[in-house]
Amino acid sequence: MPTLAEKKAVVEEITEDLNGAGAVYITNYSGMSVKEINNMRGEFYEDDIKYKVYKNTLMQRAMDEVGGYEDLYPHLVEQNGFAFVDEELAAPAKVIKKLFDETGKPKFKAAVIDGDYYDEDELETLAAMKSKSEVIGDIVGLLLAPVSNVVRALEAPGRNIAGAIETIAEEGEE
Repeated sequence: MPTLAEKKAVVEEITEDLNGAGAVYITNYSGMSVKEINNMRGEFYEDDIKYKVYKNTLMQRAMDEVGGYEDLYPHLVEQNGFAFVDEELAAPAKVIKKLFDETGKPKFKAAVIDGDYYDEDELETLAAMKSKSEVIGDIVGLLLAPVSNVVRALEAPGRNIAGAIETIAEEGEE
């Protein structure tokens, strides 16, 4: 049984995780084999997502210290794993959905993303969200589209004028 000092150290670690995260997801990993859990951890690791298993009581103590996670308290029952992410806030949802579609596990319970609460019915919506890099790419594409249209418009008359001059020159030679 962990000592009080060990529990305080774990609460401090969780508090650091919560403070550094833009999103926290709760999954129920009940019924998963060691192989499935290791596979899930690997999937999270590939996407720079920190996935940890903590005691629910210690997680709630840390959430109390940080504040803003009260909506998650009812979900702090059973065997839970916690996914923390700071940049790509929808990445855990994509991993959870992919694994759930393949194996029926883990069960998504809830998430807090930038202070907003999402329950188990919103996994599809979260997984469909674009990543930060995808959104930036879309914005850059939108910004560049008018520029490329202007360049094409400027080049077109030049081609038309050059073509007209060439035609006139050819007619003049005949």
